[in-house]
Amino acid sequence: MPRTNTLYLVTGMPAAGKSTFARKLAARTGACLLDIDTCTETIVQAAMERISGEPNDRDSPTFKETFREPVYDTLFAIAAENLPHTDVIVTGPFTKEQARPHWPREIRSRLGAPCDVKCVFVHCSPELRKRRLIERANPRDEPKLKNWEKHLQYYDPDAFPAYPHFAVDTAAPKSFETALNEGLLD
Repeated sequence: MPRTNTLYLVTGMPAAGKSTFARKLAARTGACLLDIDTCTETIVQAAMERISGEPNDRDSPTFKETFREPVYDTLFAIAAENLPHTDVIVTGPFTKEQARPHWPREIRSRLGAPCDVKCVFVHCSPELRKRRLIERANPRDEPKLKNWEKHLQYYDPDAFPAYPHFAVDTAAPKSFETALNEGLLD
């Protein structure tokens, strides 16, 4: 009987450690990694430059209304193409989806490919996230840093997903190994 591949959804706030965690998971599992920034950044920057003159805007209503759904649709379309052949990791904030207890089931149905879905929610303190944003010095983070209090209102640090997930505090030493020990790869 053929093996059922796994879709790993690695979610969390900006600078919580999604990409870092996902890269470690991909190295460990050999899964196809679909990082939201890698897959869509260049296209979004070009379009936002044309639309608003602000290529690094990721927080305005214009960005969210124009790109949020198409970006996520693109990630899941690429995941659906790969799942029949290999495990897939998708990273993204998926902020609104956190409140939907059946979101992983909805994704599995939407993909049309038999797969297991495992969700990882990475988190850390707002102070650590801010430090990481400053350290990585990515232009797309500048609006977040300029409007930090507004940013914190959008991303509630106490909100965890309503669906089953592995919660990983990326400030903790060996957080990746801890997630593995808790059964992420079982």
